[in-house]
Amino acid sequence: MKIAIDARMIQMSGIGTYIKTLMGQGIYDIALGNEKDILQYDKSVSVINYGDKIYGAGEQLHFPLKELKESGAELLHVPHYNVPVFYRGRLAVTIHDLTHLVLPQFLPNKAAYLYAKWLIGYAVHKAEVIFTVSENSKQDIMHFYKRVNKDKIVVVYNAVDGKFVHRERRDVEYLIDKYKLPRDKKVIMYVGNLKPHKNLPRLLEAYAAMKDREDTCLVLVGKAFDSEDLTPQIKSLGIENSVIRTGIIVDNELVDFYNLADLLVFPSLYEGFGIPPLEAMACGTPVVCSDNSSLPEVVGDAAYMFDPYSTDAIRAAMEKVLGDDELAGVLVERGYERAHMFTPEKIVNATKAAFDKIKG
Repeated sequence: MKIAIDARMIQMSGIGTYIKTLMGQGIYDIALGNEKDILQYDKSVSVINYGDKIYGAGEQLHFPLKELKESGAELLHVPHYNVPVFYRGRLAVTIHDLTHLVLPQFLPNKAAYLYAKWLIGYAVHKAEVIFTVSENSKQDIMHFYKRVNKDKIVVVYNAVDGKFVHRERRDVEYLIDKYKLPRDKKVIMYVGNLKPHKNLPRLLEAYAAMKDREDTCLVLVGKAFDSEDLTPQIKSLGIENSVIRTGIIVDNELVDFYNLADLLVFPSLYEGFGIPPLEAMACGTPVVCSDNSSLPEVVGDAAYMFDPYSTDAIRAAMEKVLGDDELAGVLVERGYERAHMFTPEKIVNATKAAFDKIKG
């Protein structure tokens, strides 16, 4: 069976990492997207040029139906819920999370909610196999779409890339000078974006309320922090001199930042999976994170958890782990073991097995 994948998001974080993990493994024969981007990761596929942005009407109107049919593709894998509605062939879809449905208050309007619910519903009912990244996300799919056949939902956990490893302190201290971090202060790190469900306002409030905050700095890592959206709140809390926003960084610097950090804090209100806690664990950094959605399933007993709706709980968790070396050490050891449970090989093998099951 010839399998195609919509690989337009290959250069993005999150879903892009998921696509990269699957490419080059002999799973796909055809890929839709930008040829230059795709062939970096899989030189064996035939590429169909398809550059329309996700979520827009253009991706539906310009979907390369004719080219896909001529390629001989018998199954299309769409690694997000934005499936082509005019496509009539066999379909597999990956639903990473249902953030738009679980937290509709963060969408711009009711129309956006209705569109997301309809398109996800179309995807899960049409697809022959639905990949999702946690048992929690599987339960969310079944909750919102009660008529979906649960037997076609396959849970395939995300993986920690092998580049996330422990490094010696002396090898990562260059980041202090490059990003003008204060010396001799503990580094609390957040990795992610500024989307509302990431809960950054409460994190900033919690950080500002810490008893020994002057002995720490809060480093916000990710391209989202090129934005000035947080500046008014940071100024109003009086923490301008303690919060560092790196903006976009290269991959090796992300590994090094995890190693430099004394603590990773992950206060999300909802996650389909949540990879940064595991990446930090693989680097030997203790983690405090939310106790909701998929996160308990992902981190197990290897993180100190808190209620993300409580600023006091976030503050107390950061203070507890930073102030208790024995607890931090236990979390580090558990973290190494936990991170090693989520390997790229498991994603590849489970995906191949699901496709093998529906061949014929």
